Amino acid sequence: MPLRFNGTATIFALLLSSSLIPAAAQMSAKEKISGKDFDNAAAEQAKRYLEEGRETFRFDTFGSEDFWGGKLKLHEAIAGEKLGGTGPGLSPQKALELGLKVDVNAIPKDVADALNKGAVDLADPASTLVLLRANAVVGVTGFFAEDGKTLTSVGIQCAVCHSTVDDAYAPGIGQRLDGWPNRDLNIGAIVALAPDLTAFTEMLQISEAEVKKAVEAWGPGKFDAELNLDGKAFRPDGKTAATLNPAAFGLAGVNNHTWTGAWGTVSYWNAYVGNLEMHGKGVFYDPRLDDAEKYPVAARTKQGHKQDKQDRITAKLPALHFYQLSLPTPKPPEGAFDSAAAEKGEVLFNDKAKCGTCHVPPLFTEPGWNLHTADEIGIDDFQAMRSPDERYRTASLRALWDIEKIHKGGFYHDGRFATLDDVVEHYDGHLSLDLTDQEKSDLIEYLKSI
Repeated sequence: MPLRFNGTATIFALLLSSSLIPAAAQMSAKEKISGKDFDNAAAEQAKRYLEEGRETFRFDTFGSEDFWGGKLKLHEAIAGEKLGGTGPGLSPQKALELGLKVDVNAIPKDVADALNKGAVDLADPASTLVLLRANAVVGVTGFFAEDGKTLTSVGIQCAVCHSTVDDAYAPGIGQRLDGWPNRDLNIGAIVALAPDLTAFTEMLQISEAEVKKAVEAWGPGKFDAELNLDGKAFRPDGKTAATLNPAAFGLAGVNNHTWTGAWGTVSYWNAYVGNLEMHGKGVFYDPRLDDAEKYPVAARTKQGHKQDKQDRITAKLPALHFYQLSLPTPKPPEGAFDSAAAEKGEVLFNDKAKCGTCHVPPLFTEPGWNLHTADEIGIDDFQAMRSPDERYRTASLRALWDIEKIHKGGFYHDGRFATLDDVVEHYDGHLSLDLTDQEKSDLIEYLKSI
């Protein structure tokens, strides 16, 4: 007569019996990690990642000073001829005009007192060096000789493009706002100041004049993160191929987040930018960049197989990612939208206007592969075709109420729509929504409430 086990309890008792577990796999009571210990370890790691990630985001150059200073000699243009550099130098006044920001909390007390008294010459490059020594220029680090006076190099951080200030002291001078896009920053004009653009002329195989024409066309708040891959400086219509600096807040739960999102997740883009755009020291791998037809510059220069002897980026990626995901979407201030109209607009958003089909609340993008063809969203495919998947990502609707800082320069990847009204009008026509003027107005009030 065959043996029978009396229920599943007997089976589990046998499976969990220590006699069935190899001695090497058994743990003493002292060796066991309790659930509470593991929870505490997770909490401690979260705290450490938050602090380390903030430090990396704000202050880590990843060794990029060897490029911006060592190759481009940008520090010489900043210092100016009178301070051992070249040309007129970069004064605080000019730096602010170019969109660079100053962290008021980092300004030394004596300098702050002098500023308040009007005793600091904002037209003198020497004052810029004072701010650099204090690490007060957001996203930029100055390196000085032993005398503490001679600027020997300059490096950049994530914060240069993805932080601004609240203008608490004066326009361009205030407390940091990490994750807010710097839509005032004229990156191209800053690059064009560099005395030696050989690194770009050799990479792109064009003249210095052509390099300057390309980067100066970007204008405030824009940057071309794919010029180094395909060499396409301009669109077929003659406009710059650069795109707007995006916000780095509100990304928790969002998969593809760049304008043409198929590049990868937040961690991918951090590695890409740290290595190929900031020109830090590290390791980067992406065999898609070996496609010589699509990415002729990247394929020729082997940018998808970067292996620096010193890696100052990879170990920073986990904490940097964690910090960025911790940055919340700024809430609209009181009076930023009409609450009653926004309630009606929310109904429209999820029904007649069809917005919620793709901008799924509360992420306001699709959970999953949040990409669409140009035809689906009713625009040209130029920028999409530069990416591996040849699609645009569904923008995560964030802080739409702020058109003075966050969305300065317009909406969509290239700012083609100046206002939310223009965006709504576009989709009303493209999707044949037949919204009334009042419905459009209510919908916009809801968008501003997000």
